[in-house]
Amino acid sequence: MTPISQLPDMTSAETYRTIARAIEYLSMPGPEASDIAGLAHALSISERQLVDMFRRWCGLTPKSFAQAVALDHARKLLRDNMSVLDTTYELGLSGPSRLHDLFVTYDAVPPGIYRAKGAGLEVTWGYAPSPFGKVCLMVTQYGVAGISFADDGKEQYAFEDLASRWPNAGYRRDDNAVAPIAVRIFDPDRWDPQQPVRLVMIGSQFEIKVWETLLKVPAGRAATYGEVARAVGKPNAARAIGRAVGRNPISFVVPCHRIVGSSGALTGYHWGIVRKRAILGWEAGLLASQ
Repeated sequence: MTPISQLPDMTSAETYRTIARAIEYLSMPGPEASDIAGLAHALSISERQLVDMFRRWCGLTPKSFAQAVALDHARKLLRDNMSVLDTTYELGLSGPSRLHDLFVTYDAVPPGIYRAKGAGLEVTWGYAPSPFGKVCLMVTQYGVAGISFADDGKEQYAFEDLASRWPNAGYRRDDNAVAPIAVRIFDPDRWDPQQPVRLVMIGSQFEIKVWETLLKVPAGRAATYGEVARAVGKPNAARAIGRAVGRNPISFVVPCHRIVGSSGALTGYHWGIVRKRAILGWEAGLLASQ
């Protein structure tokens, strides 16, 4: 995949807005994945521009992308998937956290800090570009603690969504400080097992157990809420699992976008179903390039 650093428009807000409009168009009854002319017309760009945009953004043709974000795509990800959460995935320097995915290490925040609602945490935060629009990224002395998506005009909401979880922490904005961390997270050419991204999980014991389980679901695969419930030893707690998944503060890296309903339906995503489908489509392009 071409490095993000060589394609500045790849992470532009305008590019993601166009991708989102494409997904919305493909979600309507009628459009066929093979109707490239119709999609280009709907987006007010030429077919050549459409092809170039998708090639740069995710490495797929528009037709392949349309298939990757189709409503039945998640069902395909679930096929032959029964063992995903039964497999032990190494986390850390000894092996990949997820195949074809970002390498991470993680720790839970000291319990006292969680109980004190973040007192003692020093949080450096800022906005940075990503393939899925602007993100708000928060980093503490323990590691990356939060990633939220900042839609146009809702940047403050993206900050407050994370900051409200740890109201007693100290916050200092520094976009320049978080920028290189964002590149390491969102540029696949920077994913290095020798330099994993360090995460810190700030939540209840139950939430952290759920988020740890999400890290076992690799790119190109999916798991259901029920499977996550069984994996954490709470087979009858699918609703509680859903709440914990929805409260995942480290979007994209802790892949709550890979959790779907039992039928394969793309159920709720904190940052919108369109963005969930965009991430799954982008990951499909990443896998296709391997």
